[in-house]
Amino acid sequence: MPVCRRRSICTRGLPPTSRRRRAGYPTKQRRITMKHLSTDKIDVHALWAQAHHPEAGGVVLFSGEVRNNHQGQEVSHLFYEAAEPMAEKMIAALLAEATERWGLQVAIAVHRLGEVVVMDTAVVVITAATHRQEAYTANQYIIDQIKHQVPLWKCEHFVDGTRAWGGHCSCQHAPLTNKIP
Repeated sequence: MPVCRRRSICTRGLPPTSRRRRAGYPTKQRRITMKHLSTDKIDVHALWAQAHHPEAGGVVLFSGEVRNNHQGQEVSHLFYEAAEPMAEKMIAALLAEATERWGLQVAIAVHRLGEVVVMDTAVVVITAATHRQEAYTANQYIIDQIKHQVPLWKCEHFVDGTRAWGGHCSCQHAPLTNKIP
């Protein structure tokens, strides 16, 4: 096998699949094994570093951040709980479904548990696909399904000392009525 200028095995002249395999790239989707729930701060940069793939022309990152207000009230922080084993399995299944449906090369989702302060990241979804439209569509599908289907619960803590459970999904437009002093 000839050696190229970069002092590695030359893959020129090999069919595309053989070149990728020889160069150490996966030939289809990259399976990233990770936990989808974390009590630690989410390292968005580290996740982004894992999101690239030689066949992906579009990589989309969604970062859900904690904002400082909700329905006119000042938020101090959020607190997330989950049915962890079930939530882990459901997120993994969502990623597998989206990977199959949109032909993704990479699909990553991590959601925080515990206390998340204003301006911190509560959830990250990254998708990579051959074309941008598939990456965008899959990304939105994954975050919507996490918010609607996965057993995660959010408690908003307000600066005035009150708190409210729920309200994590955009389909809830009614004012918060479950405030706890």
